Amino acid sequence: MEIESATKPQKKDETIYEHMLSRGVSRRDFLQFCAWMGACIGLEQTGVAQMTKALETKKRIPVVWLHFQECTCCSESFIRSSHPIVADILLDKVSLDYSETLMAASGHQAEKSLRDTITNFKGEYLLCVEGSIPTAEDGVYCCIGGKTALQIAEEVAKDAKAIVAWGNCASSGCVQAAKPNPTSAKPVHKVLGGKPIINVQGCPPIAEVMAGVLVHLLTFDRIPQLDSLGRPKAFYSRRVHDTCYRRPNYDAGLFVESFDDENARKGYCLYKVGCRGPSTYNACGTIRWNGGVSFPIQSGHPCIGCSEANFWDNGPFYQRVPAFPGFGIEETADKLGLAALAASAGGAAVHAIMTNVRKRHEIGEHAGENAEQAEKDNPESKS
Repeated sequence: MEIESATKPQKKDETIYEHMLSRGVSRRDFLQFCAWMGACIGLEQTGVAQMTKALETKKRIPVVWLHFQECTCCSESFIRSSHPIVADILLDKVSLDYSETLMAASGHQAEKSLRDTITNFKGEYLLCVEGSIPTAEDGVYCCIGGKTALQIAEEVAKDAKAIVAWGNCASSGCVQAAKPNPTSAKPVHKVLGGKPIINVQGCPPIAEVMAGVLVHLLTFDRIPQLDSLGRPKAFYSRRVHDTCYRRPNYDAGLFVESFDDENARKGYCLYKVGCRGPSTYNACGTIRWNGGVSFPIQSGHPCIGCSEANFWDNGPFYQRVPAFPGFGIEETADKLGLAALAASAGGAAVHAIMTNVRKRHEIGEHAGENAEQAEKDNPESKS
């Protein structure tokens, strides 16, 4: 994939649609992308039309993408989406002026691109942050170009239009902030303020979710509706448990007791081997991964809750969590299966009884009808 960088002249006055056409995207593919993305972010038909018009008329938004304490899995997820439109076109919808990982420039050229963007596009550029920000020892645990991550983040955020925190590291600290947190790593929202901040949770987030956030910003020129953790409600309003295809097995009390047991081979619920689906909000079960093919639970692995705050400190991944506050999961998991069996047995017994009563009643009615008919056919038998 060709990435816009400081080494290639950029047409800032070019609209998003014009740039897509220049890259060989057909009108049909463009409209299909708009309809698909509109469905992802929950837009009605009028909203899709608004998105289409916005992408046709608006210029590309300058983007500065910073990397701090992280493993780059968010960038990897983003650029390796198997959806062809997202993978080949989405980065063309933004002008990626600075990214330590993706840009071709390096050293002084890279730093010049960063300075030019934040100077020439004050209040217009979007700041994307991948990774947590260390604050211990004046932030010396992460330095780029002679500056600490903390200094860079504060400098670039000053004139940004909005801030997007990609992944669990930037949104809640992730493994860097796990106990004992030696670098005093903090998420973006605990370091930067005064700007709208969108937390796109996950380790990493789903590529199409990342795409949806950017398209929403481009279309409506405002941040999407957020939940209490600053996550877009379009993607984080439902628990993984609620959209999981294994949910019927949970309701029936059918659980995997250990990996590779017979129940695992049958595809039963993974709650008892550590699945955090009942307390994790994400779109994994609906949008899924790899072009909608699968997600961890479908692959036989329990959800580890990577889109929730402090998930690294929320207990061993493969052990059943004692309790999920507010859901009563433990009692349900232990008792639901027995209750279901009891209800089934009770229902079968009641059904059998009612069937016998009905049959006896029908037999009695038929016997009475037969007797009446016999009297009509042979009146002398009565005497």
